[in-house]
Amino acid sequence: MVDRPALGRPKPAAPPPGVRRSRWGHQSGKLAPVAALVLNAFVWGCSWWPFRALANEGVHALWSTSLIYLVAFVGFVLLRPSALPELLRTPGLWLLAAAAGMTNVGFNWAVSIGDVVRVVLLFYLMPAWSVLLAWWILGERPSGAGLGRLLLALAGVATVLDTGGTGLPFPRALPEWLALAGGFSFALTNVLLRRLRHVTAGSRVLAMFGGGMLLAGAVAWTGVQQGSIAPLPLLGTHGWLLAVLLAAGFLVANLGLQYGASRLPAHTTALVMLSEVVFASFSSVALGAAQLTPRTLAGGLLIVAAAAWSAWPRREAAAPGAPQA
Repeated sequence: MVDRPALGRPKPAAPPPGVRRSRWGHQSGKLAPVAALVLNAFVWGCSWWPFRALANEGVHALWSTSLIYLVAFVGFVLLRPSALPELLRTPGLWLLAAAAGMTNVGFNWAVSIGDVVRVVLLFYLMPAWSVLLAWWILGERPSGAGLGRLLLALAGVATVLDTGGTGLPFPRALPEWLALAGGFSFALTNVLLRRLRHVTAGSRVLAMFGGGMLLAGAVAWTGVQQGSIAPLPLLGTHGWLLAVLLAAGFLVANLGLQYGASRLPAHTTALVMLSEVVFASFSSVALGAAQLTPRTLAGGLLIVAAAAWSAWPRREAAAPGAPQA
């Protein structure tokens, strides 16, 4: 989950004369970038299955996460060795690493043990957290629309968490807490990426890989010491095939994200990435890993609406002679 695009990507330059721009902000014929983003959303939306399959092999989701990002970290250092010194001497990147690591710990652990639909929906409370974090860290006071999105998302979460009984709709199980923590950390990651935009992209990527590797490994090791998590076992052939499948899937997803997000406006990227909710919902319900109750569906619609609202393109006054969106 750490290879997501930062919020607030600069507005792309106007297309050359004669090239039409659609209302979504990307040039006509840009189906390949959209398809690449859909591929990324598909991999992450279905990632719960290999994590659960590895768990059946005795490999906790935290160990799987740590190993995957260990490979990614080492590989990236070999490809971009200059990123490591910058990471070590920039304290802001350490906080980015912690936020990105917690994003993976929360999401990957939650989807491996909880109701996948509820986990994904609670994770997508991220736009609400972004409003609060951007206000606190970046000094960006929320607009009326921002507060409206916050209230809409919170209403959706309350609906999802409400069991129909008495009492306030608070998280009642570990997967729900993990999903909320992961979504909060994802929002913090995006805000920190904006704050650290003066730092090279390579060092930011390395920080996020390192955070996933270290934090997931540290939490797993702590769980082993406390007896709540099994030690990393020796994998058999089937286990290694699953691990390679998961690692390859994340690699392809990251390449798809880098290709698509670099060619489309940020709001278009965010809207397309909402398809992850659809992939996660359909796959988990079809395979018996989730139940799509009317209450969950109603709350999910509110959360997705808030996320889509936050990603919807804003109409801005065009400069003289500029093409109209």
